[in-house]
Amino acid sequence: MAHSDASTNEGVFGVGPYQFQPVPDWGSLPEGIVLGDVAGIAIDERDRVYLFNRGVDPVVVFERDGTFLNSWGHGEFVNAHGAHIGADQCIYLTDNGNHTVRKFRLDGRLLLTIGEAGRPAAFMSGLPFCRCTHTALTPNGHILVSDGYGNAAVHKYDPTGRHLMSWGRPGSGPGEFNLPHNICCDADGWVYVADRENHRVQIFDQNGRYENQINNMHRPSGLAITPGRCPCCVIGELQSYQPVNRLTPNLGPRVTFIDQSSRVISRIDRCQGAGTEPGQFTSPHAIALDSHGDMYVGDVVAADWAAIFPEATMPADVRRFQKFKRHRELK
Repeated sequence: MAHSDASTNEGVFGVGPYQFQPVPDWGSLPEGIVLGDVAGIAIDERDRVYLFNRGVDPVVVFERDGTFLNSWGHGEFVNAHGAHIGADQCIYLTDNGNHTVRKFRLDGRLLLTIGEAGRPAAFMSGLPFCRCTHTALTPNGHILVSDGYGNAAVHKYDPTGRHLMSWGRPGSGPGEFNLPHNICCDADGWVYVADRENHRVQIFDQNGRYENQINNMHRPSGLAITPGRCPCCVIGELQSYQPVNRLTPNLGPRVTFIDQSSRVISRIDRCQGAGTEPGQFTSPHAIALDSHGDMYVGDVVAADWAAIFPEATMPADVRRFQKFKRHRELK
């Protein structure tokens, strides 16, 4: 059973336990800091927010209240794509432009590089990496990497960066991928892969054995997992780029909460498609939840604007990220 985003509260999106209100003025940037498309978002144990973006200041850090703290990573990345902070309180940044995953301390000190910068594996070879997309940590600290734009695989590494195994191949069957775009791991060790162009999230054990899949979504791109056992997937669904259905309503872009029975339990969606107003999205590429249940969504606006709004000029001040306050905290 699908739910609409109707609410008795003005400006509140979603239903049930997952209702949110946009915070449009959150995260003011100081003069001189230039933010590009926010491809990755990570949150540390103090609820500080790290925006991994495609501007000249690749990692921009805020307090939970939106106060700017610092930026780092200048000149170190080709194309920001994925970010997450593990239980080790290190940030893992995936650069699909130079085919690497890098582990940093939260102050920007480089600790580990996986992959060879500028030297991709052969297209669809199954070998790491060819335009890798995102990372996750298992409960015992192993590093998982989704490898999606030029590959169809997930790779597993030990904490030192030693390659242990890989799984996946191109296709639409169980354990096959058509652009594995994002990856998460829950507290029990189950691995969730946003298999974007197969319109599903596949679930595996830590050794790549297929367990299940979550269906009934449109081009899952951003991915987060709610805390606890039997978590929900929080999915940034994209709009179609195809002329035949680019303007079809009720496909995306939107953020959807889906349980493991593929049931939609809440959705942030005005149904009329992409937009730049609070609560609307262009391309929800990154999703993160803080310890209070607030949600942060990053948009890759410049990358997708021409496909979504072919007749319009992109505004210079277009919004590239949003914070949503969990409804239970609204005053």
